[in-house]
Amino acid sequence: MKLLVLDGNSLLNRAFFGIRVLTTKDGRYTNAIFGFQNILLNLLSTHSPDAVAIAWDERAPTFRHKAYDGYKATRHGMPEELAQQLPVVKELLDDLGFVQVSQAGWEADDILGTLSAACARAGGTTLLATGDRDSLQLVDDKTTVLLATNRETLIMDPAAIREKYGVEPLQLIEVKSLMGDSSDNIPGVPGIGEKTALALVQKFGSLQGVYEHLDDAVIKPKQRERLAENREQAELSRMLGTIRRDAPIETAPETYRRRPGDPAAAAKLLANLEMHKLAARWALDETPAPAADAAELPAVEAAPLPGGIAGRVYVAQNPAPAKGEEGGWYAVQGQAVYTLAKADIPALLDSGAEVWAFDAKPLYRLALEAGGAGQSIRFDGKLAAYLLNPSASDYQVAPLAAEYGVAPQFSCESCPDAGVLAALCGTLAGHLDEQGQHRLLAEMELPLARVLADMERIGFAVDADGIRAFGESLRGELDGILQRIYTAVGYEFNLNSPQQLGEALFDKLGLPPRKKNKRGYSTDAETLESLRPYSEVVDDILKYRTYAKLLSTYVEGLLKALGPDGRIHSTFIQTEARTGRISSTEPNLQNIPIRTELGSRLRGYFVAGAGMTLVDADYSQIELRILAHITGDEAMQHAFLSGADIHRSTAAKIYHLPEENITHELRSAAKAINFGIMYGKGAFSLSRDLNVPVKEADAFLKTYLDTFPKVDGYMKDCIAHAREKGYVETLFGRRRPLPELASSNFQVRSSGERMARNTPIQGTAADIIKLAMVHVWQRLRDEGLHARLLLQVHDELIVETPLDEVERVKALVKEEMEQVVQYEVPLTAEVGTGKTWLEAH
Repeated sequence: MKLLVLDGNSLLNRAFFGIRVLTTKDGRYTNAIFGFQNILLNLLSTHSPDAVAIAWDERAPTFRHKAYDGYKATRHGMPEELAQQLPVVKELLDDLGFVQVSQAGWEADDILGTLSAACARAGGTTLLATGDRDSLQLVDDKTTVLLATNRETLIMDPAAIREKYGVEPLQLIEVKSLMGDSSDNIPGVPGIGEKTALALVQKFGSLQGVYEHLDDAVIKPKQRERLAENREQAELSRMLGTIRRDAPIETAPETYRRRPGDPAAAAKLLANLEMHKLAARWALDETPAPAADAAELPAVEAAPLPGGIAGRVYVAQNPAPAKGEEGGWYAVQGQAVYTLAKADIPALLDSGAEVWAFDAKPLYRLALEAGGAGQSIRFDGKLAAYLLNPSASDYQVAPLAAEYGVAPQFSCESCPDAGVLAALCGTLAGHLDEQGQHRLLAEMELPLARVLADMERIGFAVDADGIRAFGESLRGELDGILQRIYTAVGYEFNLNSPQQLGEALFDKLGLPPRKKNKRGYSTDAETLESLRPYSEVVDDILKYRTYAKLLSTYVEGLLKALGPDGRIHSTFIQTEARTGRISSTEPNLQNIPIRTELGSRLRGYFVAGAGMTLVDADYSQIELRILAHITGDEAMQHAFLSGADIHRSTAAKIYHLPEENITHELRSAAKAINFGIMYGKGAFSLSRDLNVPVKEADAFLKTYLDTFPKVDGYMKDCIAHAREKGYVETLFGRRRPLPELASSNFQVRSSGERMARNTPIQGTAADIIKLAMVHVWQRLRDEGLHARLLLQVHDELIVETPLDEVERVKALVKEEMEQVVQYEVPLTAEVGTGKTWLEAH
């Protein structure tokens, strides 16, 4: 038998500290619960054990505490955010059928030791999963430790321990008795560290052996003195550090085979925790059950959509369509379910019906492809779920129904989600009303879904031959760079291997290493940048990485994505970013490089179609303008209203100089401060941006906040408001929950404070550009123009325009972008034109 034993507390702690803060939409912490399940699922998948035991510490003092008052006395208590998750994990494990074990007066380590010894006696093998190196002493031919580290899980068998420590597993007890353990407050012998302790045990075999040879010449006089003075303490440390194998628990391995549990309860709990993908990994059915006292659900069979349907109808995509059923869309009205042929959908979407959709964007695209506009669509359940909980990773009908406690009204075998669709949409709409976000859906997100569908449909033309030629030139450059690097180092190696690169730079060339990780020398970008002054080869390595990324990610990626029509049809994602920004994928057109000359050349291969040109409009300093409006700071508003260069004006104020005396360097520093304030940067981060001492950066910040006092007040108010409410809002009412603000961890809490300061600014900017897209798209149609909106990249819109419409479109786009909102500081958009994206921007 193969028994897997998990050190519950150790792995739960590792999950909690190793994963960013996660919460449910009502603020319950879930990162440890989430991470622990992933660890367990991965262990089960990798090792296929016959039985699983999950060991926990009890809160009662152990025999070690009774023997030594200082045992673990320096340990901090469990953070409240983690303590809240512990009982939930245990409840979930019970529901999943796992056997959990603990014993008052004993530690989880002792349970691991007892079960591994018992399994060996029964002729089996044991895997001990833990993040605690103390358990390495239990390793033998029948017991292996799966040691979780920050990067990977190490398989520690006797050979691995001999290789790493040079001693046998059991001798690690002797090592600890000498060196002690600060995490458990085991004293050891003062002045004896790990290196010395290992050497002594390698030489004399044990603590007793060390004391039997105390006069040996190998032991230095000062060490001999310390050993002699602290023998009793060393022997106490040996007792404290020894894992017992006789805990009074059930030891028969068969006891720990997984039980049936309560799958329905587990599914319900995971739905409540908003962990729908994990429910799927556990093979749990999240389909909501009817109330216990409800009558048996009526069974409904799906039928073809009849002509002339009127009234409200709910439309969604079937998660498991029948074979040959294209698209798999269905409609629900009352207790009737209709299958939708692809050809039926456009007529429905521009009919007299009122369509409540779940995921409207693909429906809009079908309508637009048929020459319609999807005028009948009035609601999108997926977008509503995103607005209510922007932190979720996925939005699907059945999991959301379980999460919101929506019971099915009927059953439909061929469309299993149909019975909850209408009630779910109604529930989501009700929650939107409660939060004041229904207008955001109706006037921004839903119309935007149509705009994005049209952008996906149209695509962006590219010069494929130009991209191929660019790729060939990159390959030639890469070959030359590689040869220069090989010549400088003296041999050929795999430049993409951090280990081989580290050996080349630090062992062969002798460059000063900056930091090491578990796999060897670090060769990350920050390390390489710091090594530029030491060798010209570093410039070539950085250049190689840049060129290789351009070639693989962009050149090859763009050519792979090229459609038969010679255009690239990216997919725009509306439900991903917490701040409300749109993202792009397959390929990501929002990430085309612009900061380097070589990277920006890629934009030169995005072109207007025949007889067309590109109109490119970009908001100027939109986030700073929003900051000036939202804070009401008169000095900042005056700078914008007078048409001044805001960064030069800021520099003049904080350096107390006339504007004409502001140098390029001073303006750059003011610019860094302007944006740093919005992004919540402190003196340390700003000092790195400006390459000045932290003290000087702190003085800049203080001077800035004295100059713009209402900015400082706004930042403080933002944090206070977010801490009170648990979320921040944009000027359009978009909410972003910030559970980080309630964290007991300083770094996590500081991160939450930064997000509280910058989300209202960044999120409002994202909302404005979305609304501008909706207005521009609609006005182009209303005025019968043939120009088409192609792309949005952060604060920039690109419109493909017939040559005879260019001036009208330039004026139209500029007007709509600048007049989309009326703030104390006007928005300005700069408009350019060109045959290529590079030329137009």
